[in-house]
This record gives sequence, C-alpha cells and structure tokens, in this order.
Amino acid sequence: MGEGAQQHDSSERARRRRITIRTLDRPGDLGWVVMAHGEVYAEEFGWGCEFEALVAGTVAEYASDHDPAREAAWIAEADGQRLGCVFCVTADPVTAQLVSLLVHPSARCQGVGGKLVDTCLDFAWTAGYQRISLWTNDVQASAQRIWQAAGFHLVEEEYHSSFGHDLVGQIWQRDL
Repeated sequence: MGEGAQQHDSSERARRRRITIRTLDRPGDLGWVVMAHGEVYAEEFGWGCEFEALVAGTVAEYASDHDPAREAAWIAEADGQRLGCVFCVTADPVTAQLVSLLVHPSARCQGVGGKLVDTCLDFAWTAGYQRISLWTNDVQASAQRIWQAAGFHLVEEEYHSSFGHDLVGQIWQRDL
C-alpha cells in the first residue's frame, strides 16, 4: 500500500474511533496535561519551558485547591488514549474561566475541541456562572474557530512578550 493510501486509512480509522469526555481524575492525567501542552506548543509555536511552567502552575493550583461545585476539568480520549483536555475555573463569583484547552494534533478535525468546550460551557452554566471568559493568543487560529462556533466574542487584545515570542494576547467572552 502506498504512503498516501496508508495516511488515508489511518485518518479514516481516526474518524471512526469513539471519542469520550471524562472527568480529569485518574493518575497521570495532571502530568499528561502539562507534558502535552509543553510538547505541542513547543512544536507548533516554538514556545519554551516558560509556557510549560505556566500550565504546570495552573494544573497544580487546580489539583491542590479547587471547589468541585464550581470548578472542573476533563480529558478527551479514545481507545484509552488521551487526546485533549480543558479546565473550568473561577475568575470571579459570576465569571467562569475556560483554561488549558488542548487538542492533540492527532485528534484535530474530529470535533474534540468542540466537545470539550461544550462540556465546559454546560458545567459553567450548571454551576451558576453568568458568563465565561478565556485568555489566548492570536497565533492559535484553529482555537479561535472553536471559540467563535461556541458563541465567544473577542473583547480585548494586548501585545506582550511571553514564551520567547512577541504575541498578541486575547480575551474572549460569552454570556451563559
């Protein structure tokens, strides 16, 4: 079988696998979130350990001190393989914050990001928040399509230097 046929066959298999969203609660989940963010963002954007440390701080804070009634995190997986993640944390009493959305490159274009965001939105609404916001950077164009499809609107942009690059930070928000 030629290389093109092999790629088509593996992408067909990927589309057919059953993707599930589960609570982030198993040994290895927290470490996977940090590792996957570090590896994927280094590969795609050239971001260094500063970014991985930021994610590690977010994950550590969540793991050590979150209110399960107001904050949650999820893993997307198929066939026992982690494919993505997202966290919902408190920004203020009426605003949830969506953080650390990641879809592994092997799982993109399969609806994983949308499923994770929908899960986060449903939780935030059920938890009684009035709105939800997120912070990202303009280089994350594929994520922006997910935000827009979920009803988020860009409300603020600001230039900054982080992770070894000059970037445009963005705040997106939507009412629940």
